[in-house]
Amino acid sequence: MTMPIMTMTAATAAALAGGADFAAAASDLLAELGYRSARILPGPSGDAGELFRQLPAPVPGTRSEQDFISEAQSVRILFQLTDAEIAAAAQQSLFRTDGLDAGGFDAGNAQSFLFAAVALRGDAYPRSRYAAFTRELNKRLQHPMVVLFRNSAGRVTLAFVHRRPNRNDPTRDVLGNVSLIREIDPASPHRAHRDLLDALALPARLEWMDAHGKPRNFDGLLAAWLAALDTEELNRRFYRDLFAWFERARDAARFPTDEAVTLAPEEHIIRLITRLLFVWFLKEKGLVAGELFVEHQAAQLLKDYDRAGGDSYYRAVLQNL
Repeated sequence: MTMPIMTMTAATAAALAGGADFAAAASDLLAELGYRSARILPGPSGDAGELFRQLPAPVPGTRSEQDFISEAQSVRILFQLTDAEIAAAAQQSLFRTDGLDAGGFDAGNAQSFLFAAVALRGDAYPRSRYAAFTRELNKRLQHPMVVLFRNSAGRVTLAFVHRRPNRNDPTRDVLGNVSLIREIDPASPHRAHRDLLDALALPARLEWMDAHGKPRNFDGLLAAWLAALDTEELNRRFYRDLFAWFERARDAARFPTDEAVTLAPEEHIIRLITRLLFVWFLKEKGLVAGELFVEHQAAQLLKDYDRAGGDSYYRAVLQNL
């Protein structure tokens, strides 16, 4: 059974969403997920231009590089996670900081993870720009890099780029698709965001490694991250959960019987699911007020609101949408 975590403490959530130092807040979140290291890249002040001069791209001065520099308020590589840190975390309490290797940053060790934090100036970015920013950082080093972004609206995005060996140059990788957990609201994260963060936590990834016969080292952790972010597996998990909910609802739900045509419970449930998905789409696109889906706020707008047995919310809000 996967060990659940408190996705983030209230203090970390407030620091992530607010104007606090994003690098420190991101480090706190990663520590709560089990990732920590004393291996720090020396030198960079947080300025994107300075970092890029220290870590030049194979082809510098590109449009994507200039776009990153103009949008990045600050960028820091937080720490490097090597086999030593993974082994130390596996052998002791994952929420202690003692016992970690105090060795320095090892730029030559490509068999390690880097974690970075980027504070952005804008309040909203499409998926494609987050992907471009992620590739811009990753193409400067051979290490797989996990990037945490925060926009000016306080929303956090986690990004990870998939790599494969270059067929013509085995010393270099080709950057592939970028997986994103996008626009996390630290103060009130979606259930899906909480589940994904829980799945990526180091305790859950170590458990996955053991279950799949993977070593507790860089290779095992890389395989565990790729498995957690695999789009096909995420889709399969979504439909498994949805079908399990369908079966429970079919047995537990009760529907109006005063209609001209009586439908089977399965048809009622399918209509309900498709309509709820559509309403959620409207809400996520900002086409309807988000307050309608916060219970204590919606309850103040409704007459005779009764969560246990009433249908005022359905008839006043959901049915109309």
